[in-house]
Amino acid sequence: MVKRDRRIQWVAGSAVVLALLFAGVATVASARDDGADHAAAPATRTPAVDSADAGFARDMAVHHQQAVEMSFIVRDRTKDEEVRRLAYDIANTQANQRGMMLGWLDLWELPKAAAGQEPMAWMAAGHDGHTMDGMEGMGGTAGMGAGYRAHDGSLMPGMATRTELNRLRRANGRKAEILYLQLMTDHHKGGIDMARGCARLCTVNVEKRLAQGMVEAQQSELDMMTRMLAARGAKPRP
Repeated sequence: MVKRDRRIQWVAGSAVVLALLFAGVATVASARDDGADHAAAPATRTPAVDSADAGFARDMAVHHQQAVEMSFIVRDRTKDEEVRRLAYDIANTQANQRGMMLGWLDLWELPKAAAGQEPMAWMAAGHDGHTMDGMEGMGGTAGMGAGYRAHDGSLMPGMATRTELNRLRRANGRKAEILYLQLMTDHHKGGIDMARGCARLCTVNVEKRLAQGMVEAQQSELDMMTRMLAARGAKPRP
């Protein structure tokens, strides 16, 4: 009965994720007005296709999708309620945020994939063309986006490779828990750097606030995952 109840909860969770995706798209109408100076014409503030606003929305939507995927993988690989609860929270939160960002791109009438633009290229330079390497708070990774070489399905810093995802799919119990926590730790670190970049460069206020909220929430989860790894005799990967 307990096993059946858990399965029902996760099936219901899957439905919630889908609902949040649609809800996020339905609530993005404030993005254009919120990002504009009320004294200026809102149309003049619509982000350009190569802007930080659009780049962050595109790249973070991809980044979040993998976090959701990893969370649903670990759901089936462990019965540990603490890990499953964390995975459920991450899946719900990041699916909702992903829906918001894709909705903004629709609102701005911008493509969800920009041909000829490398992932995270928007982080390599500010609007004045100056490089962002070494900016305070970025941990020296601001220029890492443009120079990062995609490999084995890992498109951006912090993203797991296909090989690592397959390892997670094959793991069970404590091994699955540890690998998930390590992979998600790396994932959050990459996501935090990206969100900090948007907090500095994005011009749409609601998007900047979302990015700053990601930094704070994911840093809190990083601290939690470090403790969870220690409880399992492990630690984050170097």
